[in-house]
Amino acid sequence: MSSRRRSVLAVGKRKTSKARVVISDGRGRIRVNNTPIHLVEPWIAREKIMESLRLAGDYARKVDIKVKTHGGGVMSQAEAVRMGIAQGLVKFTRSKRLRNRYIEYDRTMLAGDARRKESKKFGGPGARRRKQKSYR
Repeated sequence: MSSRRRSVLAVGKRKTSKARVVISDGRGRIRVNNTPIHLVEPWIAREKIMESLRLAGDYARKVDIKVKTHGGGVMSQAEAVRMGIAQGLVKFTRSKRLRNRYIEYDRTMLAGDARRKESKKFGGPGARRRKQKSYR
């Protein structure tokens, strides 16, 4: 009889970035777009991703995490990954303590940020800016 590995799927979104996160039983290996976490550049994005793992502590060492991201920019993707990992770990462990720790630290790790880009309107080059008029 084969033993099945338990796995959980979570999705993190930030602006136009999306990150699909698969968390399964393992030894603490983390890959983002098939790249080990310690090779992710720039370093500030790596630190942003590592926040959710540092807060999880011992929980993160007992799971393997695979992440696929697309859309948006580098930091937007990093924040999407951060949110996906946090949501996935809470779902995987079913721990109220971990959930409360994430919420106390930064609520956007679990709840997300609803802000989006305002759409462009007619009469100008952007959402609010208008062409200048001079009549003197």
